[in-house]
Amino acid sequence: MPPRSRRRKALGTGLAAALLTGALAAFPASAAPASAPAIAPAAHTTAAPDIPVANVRAHLDALNSIAAANGGNRAHGRPGYRASVDYVKKRLDDAGFRTTVQTFTANGATGYNLIADWPGASDRVLMAGAHLDSVTRGAGINDNASGSAAVLETALAVSRENLKPDKTLRFAWWGAEELGLVGSRHYVNTLPRTELNRVTGYLNFDMIGSINAGYFVYNDNPALEKVFTQWFADRGVPTEPATETSGRSDHASFQRVGVPVGGLFTGAGRTKTAAQARKWGGQAGRSFDPCYHSACDGTSNINTTALDRNSDALAHAVWTLSAD
Repeated sequence: MPPRSRRRKALGTGLAAALLTGALAAFPASAAPASAPAIAPAAHTTAAPDIPVANVRAHLDALNSIAAANGGNRAHGRPGYRASVDYVKKRLDDAGFRTTVQTFTANGATGYNLIADWPGASDRVLMAGAHLDSVTRGAGINDNASGSAAVLETALAVSRENLKPDKTLRFAWWGAEELGLVGSRHYVNTLPRTELNRVTGYLNFDMIGSINAGYFVYNDNPALEKVFTQWFADRGVPTEPATETSGRSDHASFQRVGVPVGGLFTGAGRTKTAAQARKWGGQAGRSFDPCYHSACDGTSNINTTALDRNSDALAHAVWTLSAD
């Protein structure tokens, strides 16, 4: 997640050039034209499976190793970012997804979005995504390998369960989020309006394993919010609205063009209050993530309980919202 001071930052001429040159590759080849007849797969009625947190943590370990082998980070324009894209893409390809790598330009360097569609066509699309890039000062394991790994493992669970959703399921990993949501803005800006109109909701997962975690739910859309808040309430975990995320992560790119958005967040640089510590545990007077945008954001900077809960809530939302 970029700092608050960057959220209105202009994208610059690099992105403008990408909007022109990348228009033909603006959306995955698997996306059906709006005029095409919808294929109606059998509705699924099963509950979402448990997402093994050990699998999610294994992805974190892999992304941390990628950073260590590539100058200590996975930032836009650096080799660690492209290696991260390759890692995620291989697992999706092996699981039977149709993947597309979309290119754009930011700060004079080529950036990449990775889009994965689960086979099966519908005139409606449910998206879930996370930014895959880190800042230059560290491996970016909570921000945002945590969200990227949970989205990846949920997608792999879709494959393992051979889910037959009523909507097209599209998963996304965004580049250059830390520079001002560049990758997700490029995707939205170059997607034809007819294709945007197919997207019934976009779910965003940015920093979902903060070491001093809170449980924050995006409150931009009441229907999507309730899917998450009810899941947590059923397990006795109180939540709060994720007001700190406003305009600061990739959901904002979709929200500004009218796509309903939702998502989860466990806190960044703000301080946990005494009331929040009583509610969630952890340390009052300490940041939710003391390693936010710092070199110490490694694999030890993860609250496994929060990562587990949020990964399961993510899968629940995908299963629920992809059914009629």
